[in-house]
Amino acid sequence: QVQLVESGPSVVRTGDSLRLSCAASGRTWTSYSMGWFRQAPGKEREFVAAISWTGGSTYYADSVKGRFTISRDNAKNTVYLQMNSLKPEDTAVYYCAAGEAIQRLLDRPKYWGQGTQVTVSS
Repeated sequence: QVQLVESGPSVVRTGDSLRLSCAASGRTWTSYSMGWFRQAPGKEREFVAAISWTGGSTYYADSVKGRFTISRDNAKNTVYLQMNSLKPEDTAVYYCAAGEAIQRLLDRPKYWGQGTQVTVSS
């Protein structure tokens, strides 16, 4: 079992930066690929970024490529999402997720956090 807890909700302005954190626990969490997904009001949940269990491979949605960076610190049991140049369209509930491999994470994450609201005002 893996438990995931995201950092608290945030309200920022267009162009600001924000770092989300996801605290992970569970005996085997470091062997999981980790990712971030988001869901905007009235829209389907969508993939944002993913990182392999070693941290050696990362993947991004086109909409955030070049602006967002995913990283993990296995020693601190934490996954991060650094978000720069934020736009109003980045407003969503952001979810941390874990999967046994990158492809499984993208298809159907095994574990989810509770989500955290990010609001970007114009």
